[in-house]
Amino acid sequence: MPESSTQIATDNPQRLITRLSNHWAHKFPVTRGEGRSEISLSLGLCQLEAHGTTLRVRLKGEEDALRQLETVVASHLQRMAAEPLPEFIWNPSHPDSTRSNP
Repeated sequence: MPESSTQIATDNPQRLITRLSNHWAHKFPVTRGEGRSEISLSLGLCQLEAHGTTLRVRLKGEEDALRQLETVVASHLQRMAAEPLPEFIWNPSHPDSTRSNP
């Protein structure tokens, strides 16, 4: 399944994880753990992890929904942040595909 990921510098990544998880918990299944959360949205899966002052976000979804999922997650995280977050630079990947090296 196609994936996309980004890392965002923020003073309190755990706060963002908590706020976004609480926001979506009434509508989507949320699984929480120490420093992380997984949210099963209708567009795909959103995995959040706190690492020091970095928020790691990994999204999984169908190709046609993944770009929309990036936009939705980024806009919600911006709304949850106490101050503007840096630009989200998404890195797409396709872990199920095989590559051949020439």
